[in-house]
Amino acid sequence: MPRCFWCTEDPLYQAYHDREWGVPQRDPQALFELLLLEGFQAGLSWITVLKKRARYREVLHGFDPERLAQLSDAEIDALMQDPGIIRNRLKLKAARQNARAWLRLEDPVALLWSFVGGAPKVNHFAARGEVPAVTAEAEAMSRALKKAGFTFVGPTICYAYMQAAGMVMDHTTDCERYAELAAG
Repeated sequence: MPRCFWCTEDPLYQAYHDREWGVPQRDPQALFELLLLEGFQAGLSWITVLKKRARYREVLHGFDPERLAQLSDAEIDALMQDPGIIRNRLKLKAARQNARAWLRLEDPVALLWSFVGGAPKVNHFAARGEVPAVTAEAEAMSRALKKAGFTFVGPTICYAYMQAAGMVMDHTTDCERYAELAAG
C-alpha cells in the first residue's frame, strides 16, 4: 500500500498511519491524549512516542485529565524513574499543567476544532517538501492554548496535533489514505 513519505516499514508506525493519523477525532479524551503525546514528542521522533504510548496510558491514568490535574510532585518524581516513558520532568509537569488548563476550558473540542472552522481542512500536497511544519491556524491555536495556560503547545506541535487529530488532512496525494480521507 502506498503511504506518506514519513511512514517507515515499522508495523506500529504503519498501523498508526493507516488507522489513526489524519482521521477526524472529536472525542475529548482522545484529543487530550493526543495533545499530551504531541508535547512529549517535542525534540524526538513520533515513533519514539508511539512505542511508549501504551506505558503512558498506564502510568498517566488513561490520560484522564481529572486525575492528571491532581498529580503530586512525588508522583512526578516516581514517573521520572520509569524507563517505559520519556523521562523529562518539564514534559511531565506540562502534562499536569495541561490537564488543569484543559479542565478550565468550557468546550475543549469546540475550541480546538474552531481553528479549522469546525470541519477538516483537506490539503492536496504531492510531496514531502510541500507539507508545512507550521500554518497560520497552528499559530493561532498555539497562542490560544498558551493564553489558556497550556505549555508544550508551540506552533509546530500544534500543527502536528492538527494533522494527527484529522483537523487537517495532510496525507500526500500519492498515499492510498489520501483518496479515502479526502472523499470525506
